Amino acid sequence: MTAAVRFECVALDCSDPYELASFYAGVLGWEIHSDSEPDDSWVTLSNPDGGADICFQLDPEYQAPTWPSNERAQMLHLDFEVTDIAAEHERVLALGARLLDGNPERFRVYADPAGHPFCLVW
Repeated sequence: MTAAVRFECVALDCSDPYELASFYAGVLGWEIHSDSEPDDSWVTLSNPDGGADICFQLDPEYQAPTWPSNERAQMLHLDFEVTDIAAEHERVLALGARLLDGNPERFRVYADPAGHPFCLVW
């Protein structure tokens, strides 16, 4: 049986969709969709492999998660597999990420510029 549903995208709320899309474009090497503009309330980062995109949605009252505290719990996080953690660590920091937890043995936890946690996994 073929499913009638296809996973289209994951969307992250934020106060500046284009800025956050630009950050993840730098992390992944993906392109911001040509229809997206800096003042748009919805910006799409297109998956070049044809899989699910990452989208960014304006929320004027957005407040970043306070991970690991549950004061404002994270609703999801993204994991990115890397082969060279040292190089990718430096690269994501230069792009604007902030290290949240560098102690786990097989992954590191960061916050993107809007405060969403994400992991580099090796």
